[in-house]
Amino acid sequence: MKMKMSYSPCLTLCIVLVVAGFAHTSQAQQKAAKPASTAAKEEIGNAVKLVGRPLTSGEKYDRNALTAAHRTLPLGTTVRVTNLKNNKSVVVRINDRGPHGVKSDIIDLSGRAAEELDIIKAGRAKVKLEVVKAANKK
Repeated sequence: MKMKMSYSPCLTLCIVLVVAGFAHTSQAQQKAAKPASTAAKEEIGNAVKLVGRPLTSGEKYDRNALTAAHRTLPLGTTVRVTNLKNNKSVVVRINDRGPHGVKSDIIDLSGRAAEELDIIKAGRAKVKLEVVKAANKK
């Protein structure tokens, strides 16, 4: 025995509205609405001048390169470092781990990067880091 169900137009409309109210956005729409976490990454802390020692990346230290060491950013990431005292900034590539000193030190800079930010004489400066381009994950 088959039962035939019929709904009034009003009831049908109510069901459609209730179902539409529970519709959710796709994962692609959710990702598009959220900013990329690495693009928005910003840190404030001290920068210090890096000294020549073997680098985590396997590269040879080059005091004239615009490079730096960071504790957690992936090797190959480029960051803008801005000296908060004089507003000078430089873009460097992360090619080492560090700094290994106090927690307020957030980045070790190559000699050239430290010179461009005018922190050679003081030895350290309060800086802001902004991720420019995240490294490709392998």
